[in-house]
Parts: sequence; C-alpha cells; structure tokens
Amino acid sequence: MGFFSRILENRVLIIALVSWTVAQVGKVFFEIWLNKKVDFKRFVGSGGMPSSHSAFVMALSTSIGRLQGWDSPLFAIAISYAFVVMYDAAGVRRAAGKQAEILNIILKDVIEHKVLKEERLKELIGHTPVEVIIGAILGVIIANIMV
Repeated sequence: MGFFSRILENRVLIIALVSWTVAQVGKVFFEIWLNKKVDFKRFVGSGGMPSSHSAFVMALSTSIGRLQGWDSPLFAIAISYAFVVMYDAAGVRRAAGKQAEILNIILKDVIEHKVLKEERLKELIGHTPVEVIIGAILGVIIANIMV
C-alpha cells in the first residue's frame, strides 16, 4: 500500500478535512446571507463565521476520542492542540486583525494626503469567540456523524 493511498484512508484526517471544507463553504453562504453578496475569497480565506480552524481541530479531537478512547494520550494531545488553536484564533489573530483595521484607517488618511501608495492590510484574520464556538460545535457534529 502506497504512501498517498494510506493517507487517503486515514479516517481521522478525512473527517477533519471534511469539517474544514464544510466550514469554508459555510463562510460563503453566511456572507451571502449577511451581506447579500457572493465572495469567493471566503472559500479559502481565514476569519469569519464559522471558524474552519476550530471545526478542523475539534473534528480531529472528537474523531480521535471516539476511535482511540477519551482517555488515550493521543486524544489528550489532540484536544490540547485544539484549545491552543482556538485560543489563538480568538485571541492573538483577532487582535492582529483589529490592529490591521486601525492601521488601514491611518493609511487611508495618509494616502488621501498623497504621502504614500495604498497597500491595505488584511483585517479578517481572527475570529470572535462566537465564530470559534460555532466552528468547534460544527467539527464535533461532523466527527460524530462520520465516525
């Protein structure tokens, strides 16, 4: 059995990837519902509702817990990893996004006075706690359906 075929048979990885994909597609539909416009960048972009990072790591953790046991060291590693990722998404990356938003306002003001050429910073890189929680719930649901 080859390397790639074995990876494609990794149930835990497939479940995590399906959760990530569902969350990314969900972002597009949420954008349509919220702003009445299609933004195809949401298929691959970070930030937004729901958190695909949270969906991915919670599907990973839940799948491992269900398949290997909730008391297994592998589950302990996966859930610890999930908490770090979700904390980062709602904390550090969200703060960086807010800083980018403020810097873009300053940059706009400077550009209007023709001092600099415009290069906007990416603002949507983190998540609100609600986006993280919804992503985590999505990951747990998908993992429980697929295991």
